[in-house]
Amino acid sequence: MRQFHYRSELRLPQSRDKLFQFFGDAFNLEAITPSSLRFKVLTPAPIRIAAGTRIRYRLRIHGIPCSWESEITAWEPPSRFIDEQRRGPYRLWRHEHRFEEKENGTRCLDEVAYAVPGGSLINWLFVRRELEKIFRFRREKLQQLFGAPAESVI
Repeated sequence: MRQFHYRSELRLPQSRDKLFQFFGDAFNLEAITPSSLRFKVLTPAPIRIAAGTRIRYRLRIHGIPCSWESEITAWEPPSRFIDEQRRGPYRLWRHEHRFEEKENGTRCLDEVAYAVPGGSLINWLFVRRELEKIFRFRREKLQQLFGAPAESVI
């Protein structure tokens, strides 16, 4: 199974605690995901996030309905957490979110390791571009929600 990697960084002028709290609410994912994906959290509220928590979602990928279940495999407030797909469209999905306190704000780092059915060709034709689009939307939305960035890194 061929693995691919995606990395995104953003610096926001907010405290690490405030940003971690935002990401610690699974329902906030709906606000930072493009509407074209029709992303919806299915797990009933309230969701208490901790290592071992499983969260169910529904979304559309290129118009095709898809179910997704992730598990929080690391939960280390306010520094980092990891979510891993347990059921969904990927053969592998491991997403680490890190929050590093910096002067005048917080550095938010996303590192994703993933594998897709169809390997390199499907990744090149569809998946990588979609990931870039999703994370670009996420960066823009976070900048709107938390103020103009002190410094952005793409």
